[in-house]
Amino acid sequence: MSASASTKVIIAALIGNTLITITKFVAAAITNSSAMLSEGIHSMVDTGNQILLLHGLKQAKKPASEEFPFGHGKEIYFWAFAVAILIFAVGAGVSIYEGIHHIISPTPMKDPTVNYIVLGLAMVFEGFAWTMAFVEFGKTKGQWGYLEAVKRGKDPSMFVVLFEDSAAMLGLLIAFIGVYLAQLTGNPVYDGIASVLIGCVLGGTAIWLAYETKSLLIGESANREVVDGIRRIMNAEPDIKHVNEILTMHMGPEYILANISADFKDNIPVGNIENTIAELDRKIKSKFPEVKRIFMEAEKR
Repeated sequence: MSASASTKVIIAALIGNTLITITKFVAAAITNSSAMLSEGIHSMVDTGNQILLLHGLKQAKKPASEEFPFGHGKEIYFWAFAVAILIFAVGAGVSIYEGIHHIISPTPMKDPTVNYIVLGLAMVFEGFAWTMAFVEFGKTKGQWGYLEAVKRGKDPSMFVVLFEDSAAMLGLLIAFIGVYLAQLTGNPVYDGIASVLIGCVLGGTAIWLAYETKSLLIGESANREVVDGIRRIMNAEPDIKHVNEILTMHMGPEYILANISADFKDNIPVGNIENTIAELDRKIKSKFPEVKRIFMEAEKR
């Protein structure tokens, strides 16, 4: 997903979550609904997450410097990981705590009509944001399946918003069922149970996001297609006897660093080796524009 597409999706989610957060908290205050309060916290955390992702995208665009010679592309990985921690610590933690408290000390729920109206509006807003994120995700995943695209994807903003919106839709459904059961039975404990379940959904989402962004933050290699493509270009060069190794690392969603070791033929002049390396550098970058820096070493096999 390009930076502009990522920004568009995040801004759409930010606007929707801001409106939803306000309406949920108002509804929770009017009706004393624990599930609605948890949903308000959920949307508030999502709003903060979108702000962090926008900040990460902005920081990732900063140019390279003497202190950061490879740029700041990994900023987006750090902030995506911070989003996962925020969802787990605040969203899941507070929702589960609030739900348990409501189960232990249930508070009768007032007229839930406001809750139904707010949940309906939230589903419309969240549905719009989710559809937008899903469409953009579909454009970038290519021939991969959806789970495989998440696993192989190098732009966390591509799937963080989609995960958040999917969790939000599931949370809304749980809140609706909890409010309905509490109204139907007259037992507010169902409202508290819904709050706990919403917290569990948030916790599961946070763990999955943390797992997917951890490897990118540490330093994940380029996809196999890129590595194999570089190897084919190297092997096609007549002055090279053997490609020893190709080491790659994503310094950002659209920035790959490649370190290549190759055994050149013994009888070629040094000047020819320099020209060959320059030509290979040009071919690789032309075939794979995301490969921004290449370090090539002439080394015996």
